[in-house]
Amino acid sequence: MNTGGCCIVSDLFPNARPEPLNTGILPSQIIQSLIDSSRIVSPLPIDKDQIQPASMDLRLGREAFQVSASFLPGNSTIEKKINELLIRKISLDDSAVFEPRSVFIVPLIEALRLPSDVWGKANPKSTTGRLDIFTRLITQPGQEFEYVARNYSGPLYLEVVPRTFPIRVRTGMKLNQLRFVRGNPPATDGRLAKLAEKEKLTYDDEESPIAPQIRRGLSVSVDLQGDGANIVAYKAKNTRHPIDLDKIGHYDISDFWEVIYCSPSRDITLQPGDFYILASKERISVPPTHAAEMVPFDPSMGEFRIHYAGFFDPGFGYGTEGEIPGTKAVLEVRAHELPILLEDNQLVGKLIYHKMAQSPDRVYGSSIGSSYQKQGLALSKQFKRPALTGQESPAGQAPKLSPQLVV
Repeated sequence: MNTGGCCIVSDLFPNARPEPLNTGILPSQIIQSLIDSSRIVSPLPIDKDQIQPASMDLRLGREAFQVSASFLPGNSTIEKKINELLIRKISLDDSAVFEPRSVFIVPLIEALRLPSDVWGKANPKSTTGRLDIFTRLITQPGQEFEYVARNYSGPLYLEVVPRTFPIRVRTGMKLNQLRFVRGNPPATDGRLAKLAEKEKLTYDDEESPIAPQIRRGLSVSVDLQGDGANIVAYKAKNTRHPIDLDKIGHYDISDFWEVIYCSPSRDITLQPGDFYILASKERISVPPTHAAEMVPFDPSMGEFRIHYAGFFDPGFGYGTEGEIPGTKAVLEVRAHELPILLEDNQLVGKLIYHKMAQSPDRVYGSSIGSSYQKQGLALSKQFKRPALTGQESPAGQAPKLSPQLVV
């Protein structure tokens, strides 16, 4: 692997025009101003911990509707579509269980009155993605999932589809997040290369800077060598036991996941329909001047989805002054139609860096309750974290593990 501060780059848009300085993803302090000016509205007070460095967490409302199919309202209304497809109405006041492979529509507590120069893009939160919960934001009218048009004024709805585990949810839970964007500043390879000249974007396992590979974004490869525990992946088990999303460090890994250890050949075969948690080879860093997004599916990489929760906040793997030498990206992977062989260090995804309109007044990290700042290969925070108790194990052999709560 290359080391040093240079980068490998192919610029697709060398003649892109400069964008005004105030365009880009809106930071936490401007999101707060949207709340203060009633551009973001709610019948309940908006908690400060909903405001993230480059996004806002959205809360589930008091009821959900199980429907027979996923839909977009188009020029119709969401209420009309729900009535046409309704299976049952569910109260979330005392919690409810959403079963796998069922479609639920949940009105969100927050609504929007966006100005004419601001639009939005939504994504599942990290914990949501790691539990294989498929969520998509819907607006009314709406022709696209996860997109909020400029000048939009109206309610927000969330489509929720648990893919593997039954989940217990209740009013006020936060499953997805919304970014607000002013303008449409291009995210070109040339701009990313210039950022890489000023900031270290990738590190190896020894926390030494390495040259980023830049082609249609920052290339991300998979780690099938593992750390001292030799764990390289987790494969979800089929279970009927629901996961309560409010319970932190509560569940035993072995009840829900098969642990996969490093093989002598350092590869893994993804089976169609199965869900895996893997980690990137690189330790990724996102400076506070930028936010990043993982491309969920790139057919040039293979017939698999690499990520559900694709947002990376300013400060991820960076801190406030660059004191953190990168953080592994956790990959939520599902093969499509065919078995897929992945090998150690194989390119599997692209990370797109987007300019912030301003640096946020807070960055990703434990000080704002971020759960995954210094993660390696990590499951969601609902599970007890394994801790290696003995010596490092040879490849292919399982070490002794003891439960340790995620903090």
